[in-house]
Formats: sequence, structure tokens, C-alpha cells
Amino acid sequence: MSHKPISFQNVGVSFPQKICFEGFTTQLQYGSRIAIIGQNGSGKSTLLKMLQEMVEPSQGEIRVLGDIVFGYVPQVIEGFDSLSGGQRLNESLTRALALDPHVLLLDEPTNHLDLRNRRSLMRLLQSYSGTLIIVSHDVELLRTCVDTLWHIENDKVHIFSGNYDDYMREVSMKRASLEQDLSRLDRQKKETHQSLMKEQTRAAKSRAKGEKHIEQRKWPTIVSNEKARRAVETSGRKKAAIDSKKQDLTQRLSELRLPEILKPKFSLMASDIRSKNLVSIEEGACGYGTIILQEICLSVGPQERLALRGDNGSGKTTLVKAILGDSTVTKSGQWRVPKREDIGYLDQHYNTLDPQKTALETIYDLVPTWPHADIRRHLNDFLFRKNEEVNALVRTLSGGEKARLSLAQIAAKTPKLLVLDEITNNLDLETRAHAIQVLQSYPGAMMAISHDEDFLKSINVTHFYNINQELENE
Repeated sequence: MSHKPISFQNVGVSFPQKICFEGFTTQLQYGSRIAIIGQNGSGKSTLLKMLQEMVEPSQGEIRVLGDIVFGYVPQVIEGFDSLSGGQRLNESLTRALALDPHVLLLDEPTNHLDLRNRRSLMRLLQSYSGTLIIVSHDVELLRTCVDTLWHIENDKVHIFSGNYDDYMREVSMKRASLEQDLSRLDRQKKETHQSLMKEQTRAAKSRAKGEKHIEQRKWPTIVSNEKARRAVETSGRKKAAIDSKKQDLTQRLSELRLPEILKPKFSLMASDIRSKNLVSIEEGACGYGTIILQEICLSVGPQERLALRGDNGSGKTTLVKAILGDSTVTKSGQWRVPKREDIGYLDQHYNTLDPQKTALETIYDLVPTWPHADIRRHLNDFLFRKNEEVNALVRTLSGGEKARLSLAQIAAKTPKLLVLDEITNNLDLETRAHAIQVLQSYPGAMMAISHDEDFLKSINVTHFYNINQELENE
């Protein structure tokens, strides 16, 4: 089973106030294994929908010849109200595969999947023989299930043959090379300027000597002045050439843009946390009237990083709510946990943010004693730099901006214990990198619910607590 090539001719996607990409021309061959990556809102999901003629391109056309069967699993799966997110994905994927599709289109398929279902999906995708196109931010999937990337960035779709690690390695190498070229040009420009200054100094001395000769009724010399004029012209041409080349290199460097590095300053240092164990639970049980989890034996030290493991619906979130002191959760046994104000909580819905407040007000509410300038500097560390960004209402922020503002809250008033609940769901790769940068340097203890093994490794999680109460060191 195969299909004829699918042709993209000068395809573009744009909205009234935004161009996602334009001028995309390529051919999609049978058996291609492609991941579409890019920032949230860049047009990735729209590209999948255009392939199935669910929406029309803003420009250009996609030619689908022959009776090609598409199997499609959207990011937001409607229906199946009684099922969990993971169960909805499995049901939708089963229906898509039942069509025996030539082309399988998946939009963020690993969101909401537990570890067991993630691995099952990876195996399925690796064995699928048709054409596979995935929108994803999942690094493990990008490493193992595709061999080509379509990266939407700077209004273009850039095609790269290789997996995500190959791509990032090449981008880093190109970036380093361009930065070296820019550094060399800066040195050349400085040397040209210094040479001109020397020539102008010599010319000034010659003029002074000529004026003295006139006073002594000797013939003046104009050789040095003419030499200085030629030096200025030569220097000007060199500097113009350098500036032109530098502008070209700077443009090429911007097209290889890597995520900016966040270097947050935390209000709490590791030395401020003196408790031997922040969390200590013995013979614990919890639930909602009826017991969901029992025989809980768990401890978390001052700088320990622990992930909760378990299938979807196993009770991980219930345990977290019990630690947070949620009044809807009943618990028994011996529980010693920090005060609620000493626990930070981050989830994929950014529930710590008030949608009606600005970014500036969000931080001011946490640290009202900070001067305005300090709050601006703090927000600047999290890439909120312009007045319109600082004064924007939370409800108008993108998902990535909300994630960065939530992290800015943690840095401004740093908790002793930080709880993460599936925060990488729906994060694009750039925002995911920002979250990792901040969490790597967070000084306190951490508990994370996440099925993203690469993310857990990146934030230095070393302990894993299975819901069957087995604690592992890795």
C-alpha cells in the first residue's frame, strides 16, 4: 500500500494580525516520517488540517492525487466524556488506524499519556509503515519515531533530515560558527578604526609642521593631508564592507535563533532550608471519603527531587492534593508536610495566575516591598521586557508567557517544596527549555508528576516513588 506524492506549492498560513509561514514548497513521499515543530501558535495544527482539506491554505495549494486515506487524531479529542485523556487518545487512535490509512496525522499524541501508554505508542509508531506526520514537543518521540523535521520559524518552514538531537546539534554548530565570524568582524572593524586614528594623528602632526613652515616662509607640504584623505576614504570603504557583511551574518544568526537562556535569582537559598525531611508520611492513606491510596510511606528531603510514578487514574494527583492540604481530600496516618505557604504548585493550567491582573501586578502581589525597578528587573529575567508585555493582562498572554510568569512567581517568593503537575503538557520546545533552565537551578525540594522521562532527567530528578509505595534511587 502506497500513495502518490503529495505536493505543496508555495503554501502559506496567515491570520489577520499574524503570518505563520509562507512560500512552503515540497513533496511528501510515501513512507515519510515527519515531525512538525515550532512555537505554539505557529501554524503546526493548521498544517495538519490543510492536508485533509479541513481548512484552505492562505496562499498556494496542496495537491493530493489519488484516493489517499488519512487517519487523524487531533490534539483536543471531543466526545468520550467518560474516558480519561489517555483513554480518549487510545480510542481515537484505534479508530484512525481502523481506516488502514496511507497517511497518519497525530497532533501532540503523548499529552496525557502515562508511561506505559507512552511506550506502547512509541512501539506502534516505530512499526507503522505508512506516511507519518506528527505535531509534537515530545523530545523522546522526536528522537525515536521520525527522521525529518519541519521547523516553523521566522515565517518559514525549514526542512531538516534527521532527528531532534541531530537538528539541535547542527543549529548549535552553525550558531557557533556565525558568532565566531561576527567576533572576527568586530576585531577587523576595531583594527580599521585604530589604523585610521593613527593616520589622522600623523596628518595632524604634518599639518602643524606645515603651518610652522609657512610661518618660516617655507613651502607647505600637502602630501600628508592628501594621504590622510585617502586613508579616510579607504577606512570608510572597509567599514562599509564590514558593516554589510555583519548585517548579513546577524540576519543569518537570527534565523538560527535558539531559546534565550533564563538565569533567575531565587529569593530562597538552599542553606535556608534546615528541615531534615520536608515531607514525611508513615502508614498514610487518603481519598475522597473512600480510600484511594493506603500504606503510603514517603519522605522528601530538603533538596531532594522526586517523581511520582503510576498509571493514569492511579491516585498521583490525589496524593499531591493531600500534601497541599486540599480540604476535599481525607487522610489518615502520620503526615508531616510544610505549611501551605511554603509549598509552590505549578500545573499545566497555570492556576496560580489571576487572569485579570497584569504581569507586573502578579509579581507585586507576592513581594509588595520590592521597589518598582526591582520588579521590572525580575520580570526582565523571565523575558518580560517591554512595557506592553509587563502591563499585559494574564488572560491575554500566550501559553509560553503564562509558563514563564508562573516560574517568575516561584523565583520571586521561593517555596521550600515545589510540586509540578504535568507542566510540560502543551508547552512548545522553547518554553519547555525555559522551564528546564529555571527548575535546574531551583534550590528547594521538588515533587513532580510527569510521564516525560527526558524532562525528569533534565531537571535532575533522582528518586521515583511508585504508587505501589516502592522508592527507587536511579
